[in-house]
Amino acid sequence: MKRLPLLLLAPLLTSCLPLDCSDLYKQDSTRPSGVYTIYPMGGASGVQVFCDMDSHGGRWTVFQRRLDGSVNFHRTWDRYKMGFGSAAGEYWLGLESLFHLTQLKKNELLVDMEDFEGRKVFARYSSFSISPESDGFRLSVAGFIDGGAGDTLSRHDGNQFITFDKYKHGAEENCARHFLGAFWYWRCYYANPNGVYVWGADGSDYEVGVVWYSWKGQSYSLKSISMKVRPV
Repeated sequence: MKRLPLLLLAPLLTSCLPLDCSDLYKQDSTRPSGVYTIYPMGGASGVQVFCDMDSHGGRWTVFQRRLDGSVNFHRTWDRYKMGFGSAAGEYWLGLESLFHLTQLKKNELLVDMEDFEGRKVFARYSSFSISPESDGFRLSVAGFIDGGAGDTLSRHDGNQFITFDKYKHGAEENCARHFLGAFWYWRCYYANPNGVYVWGADGSDYEVGVVWYSWKGQSYSLKSISMKVRPV
């Protein structure tokens, strides 16, 4: 049997690599939720992610997850660009990977969250993408669907990503430095999922916690939150 040259095989192998968790689901719809490797930037740059194969039909690629405060999210621009943490626990996938994910296909967004009293809600958006680094990884989000959490993220639409060491906001205040997080801040924010992990309304500093304003207000820090995308 004649073998194909490696140079001819390479494109075929690359085309079989999963770009996201939806591709993994298409390959095998019985895959459980868990950690998998995807290739949003091509065959030489695989990244580990948590795939949610259960919520709302599954196929979700998780790019942000807070569970227990085990990972410090007050990080530099370079760390948010490339990613940090562990896909088996708390992590941030990386803005560069997220940009490629949202450019390859049209995506929707799901934000799941839970408070310390065991209540679970979600916010869903039918359209989600970010721009390249040259434009500050600017957020584009629309099409809110309420799952009890309320619409907090729409206020952040159109804003560039901000970290304490890279600040492009029009106001005088560096929101990432002031509220100890990193996000697509807007005067300064209505959502702060990458804030300091504290426990509920424990009287800690105003607004520095893991906040989703339209559900629990500015002074309540959530027990868990995860942000995930999938192709429409």
